[in-house]
Amino acid sequence: MKKNIIYIMCALIGGSTMLTSCGKDFLDKKPTGNYTAETFYSSDAAVRKGTEPLYNRAWFDFNRRAIVGMGSYRANDAWNPYVSAEFARFQVTALTEDMGLAWSALYNVVTMSNATLYNIEQYCSDAVTESVKNAAIGECYLMRGWAYFYLLRGWGANILFENNQDMVDNPIRPLNTEADVLKFIVRDFRRAAEYLPETGTDFHPSKYAAKAALAKALLAQSGWDDSAKGDHDRNTTILKEVVSLCNEVINCGQYSLMDSYEDLFKAQHNDNSETILAMRWADPNSGEWGAMNALYSDLAFPEVTDVNVWGGSLHASVDMIDLYNEDPADSIRRDATFFTPNEYYSYIKAADGGYTYAHNWMQLKKGVLGTKADVAPAGLAQMASPLNTYIQRLADVYLMKAEAILGNAESTSDGEALAAFNAVRLRAKVDPYSSITFMDILRERRIEFCMEYFNWWDMATYYRWKPQTMLDFFNNQQHRAWEMRDGCVLKNEDGTISYRGVFPGTNNWYLTTEEGYCLWNDCLRTSIDDNTIVRKLTYNEYVELRDKLLAAKGADYQPIVLSSANVFMPYPESDVIQNHYLKEAPQAYDFGE
Repeated sequence: MKKNIIYIMCALIGGSTMLTSCGKDFLDKKPTGNYTAETFYSSDAAVRKGTEPLYNRAWFDFNRRAIVGMGSYRANDAWNPYVSAEFARFQVTALTEDMGLAWSALYNVVTMSNATLYNIEQYCSDAVTESVKNAAIGECYLMRGWAYFYLLRGWGANILFENNQDMVDNPIRPLNTEADVLKFIVRDFRRAAEYLPETGTDFHPSKYAAKAALAKALLAQSGWDDSAKGDHDRNTTILKEVVSLCNEVINCGQYSLMDSYEDLFKAQHNDNSETILAMRWADPNSGEWGAMNALYSDLAFPEVTDVNVWGGSLHASVDMIDLYNEDPADSIRRDATFFTPNEYYSYIKAADGGYTYAHNWMQLKKGVLGTKADVAPAGLAQMASPLNTYIQRLADVYLMKAEAILGNAESTSDGEALAAFNAVRLRAKVDPYSSITFMDILRERRIEFCMEYFNWWDMATYYRWKPQTMLDFFNNQQHRAWEMRDGCVLKNEDGTISYRGVFPGTNNWYLTTEEGYCLWNDCLRTSIDDNTIVRKLTYNEYVELRDKLLAAKGADYQPIVLSSANVFMPYPESDVIQNHYLKEAPQAYDFGE
């Protein structure tokens, strides 16, 4: 850890080495000449430029691959048996490479925020206006708060520090309690809201980005208790502040829900009205490795693009298909998230007249942009997508408001809660609800944010509030690690999806009855090779027959079981070896109060 921190600080002190290119106005040029921290912060433009690596390079190893497994596979949004499957299986160990890279990257964000904050406070010349200096300070607090928010929801207790030199001098230090990590995050977001301007400039955020983040952290804090063994109430005073903050963000006039859900994930709408905060990546044609969005080759498959990619095995989980089947009218979000049999995408391979997905499968669509021509004038390259990575968008704020108003109640028909909740649904062209429960909110979040790398972080927060409810949900209501492949999915005339799974540990057998009928989620079909329906099944009948067939085969199929031992990830072994405190009880943080 000490070596990493020294490296990061040296890179920051180099000034210009950390400034990369992206977009037309944001990260668009490297300054010329040689700079040190003492000489770089000499103008408003330089100060704005000095914070911009906090939006890409700092996050690179978190976003490069780990973010998908951590944020989406663990939530059971999708399944990929070949890339990051250990996250979906909850078999992450202290030696898991992507987990270690993510841990280091998030601390990179912390150390880069600390260093940039120090440099701005120490080295800004008199030519820098107070408003620009304050905005940059606010950005540092905002990004440091988000980094710790990911660390908290990924690992629990973490090491808090605000001064890099102190960390370099004393790198072996104890973990701090989850409660104090969350208190630190809330403090950072409050400070960010104080320093950031009313209106952002050139894609740099306004105070309302900090208020949206603060609402999310407070919503977590309202129920977070790492010692609780059972479900418990949230703090209603905190919930009232969450509602107030959400209202400020919704009514500030700076954000609005996009009319088209699908447009949220197109390069042409990269900086849209719904974006509150995002990682903003270097132009794919810039060659700025370490500052680009490297996910594209993992997500896309060769049939839909003209750059070198190796994805294709990433597909919808059966759990998500079950959710889509509950409301087949919710097809806009489904088809924007996963390619669906026989669906036509006019903006994919547009020069060829568009693309019709001709497979009986549901491969990932969200984040898959098509060809270079499809994304023009943005660039597209191997391991280089032009898409921002959302950290927070306005739909999240609407659903937070509804959740905070629901509070500890079983359900609510409150007009404000329903207006917020239904704003998200109505954008997706699906019917509004007349009352909502916690499970309704969880379901809506899963569909709205599927494969945006959000859902697990919310589930981890819910686990600290409702551990019994969430363990029951994970183990008894979600169905995990069922492999799909072409031929396993059919779209029915009523818009529902039929599927059959290949079960790990069953030698890739499809489940068949003694009569040789093939088991699907909604029926028995004549055989594996013939899709003629023999008999329709209710979902409960399917589950009962599935479990009976698995038992009869004597298959070595072990369901994935979540518990208090694996909801949070282990600390990387290299850090544990260097720091014995990572094996010891967390300690209180000295806030200097």
